[in-house]
Amino acid sequence: MRVLVLQHISCEHPGVFSDVMRERDVEAVPVELDEGEPLPDWREFDAVVAMGGPMGAGDDADHPWLGAEKQLVRDAVEGERPFLGVCLGVQLLAAALGARVYPAERPEVGLLPVELTAEGRADPLFAGLDDSLVSLQWHGDTFDLPAGSTRLARSPRVPNQAFRAGDRAYGVQFHLEVTGEMAREWSAVPAYRRSLAETLGEEDGADFIADVERRSDELHPPARRLFGNWLDLAS
Repeated sequence: MRVLVLQHISCEHPGVFSDVMRERDVEAVPVELDEGEPLPDWREFDAVVAMGGPMGAGDDADHPWLGAEKQLVRDAVEGERPFLGVCLGVQLLAAALGARVYPAERPEVGLLPVELTAEGRADPLFAGLDDSLVSLQWHGDTFDLPAGSTRLARSPRVPNQAFRAGDRAYGVQFHLEVTGEMAREWSAVPAYRRSLAETLGEEDGADFIADVERRSDELHPPARRLFGNWLDLAS
């Protein structure tokens, strides 16, 4: 199985998801779009994953490759390739399917609960997971649900946390895959440092990063289960 991994900054890679892929002998093929690597033909892959990044889904003027990426996502989903979008990835999926992506009232940052909807509890992506999950949130934008899609999870501050489009395309706004090392790298990204200051009042994020390191064991088992479920669906 070959999975195309669309990355938008080097420190936002699949994290714990990569461990699951290695264990299952899945070939992950990363493409670093922000560094000018060209988009391959999605037809050469069995599935597509889109990770997060500090840019917005509509920032095509500053990042011209976003337009081509959204076209790839739309084509892959319409071609019934399994798709999983995480954070920016779910926003790109929403935008590619014609939904609005826009700033949330306030950035959502922290180790925060996400609640599955009734549809989420019945969906195979979340099989074996608790109805309430501790998640890492670190985003400023949100999105409307594309027409015909199904909301699978919500949070008190941002209602659209996960959705399914059709039978094979999924997106989650929250992070489960992040390690403490990744979180430290993210805290050095200017856009992410600003959101830490605005929401948590932490200029360097030291307390927040330490909390992520302490509580990573809460994130990683659900991460492995969710991504394993998605691979099962994809294969």
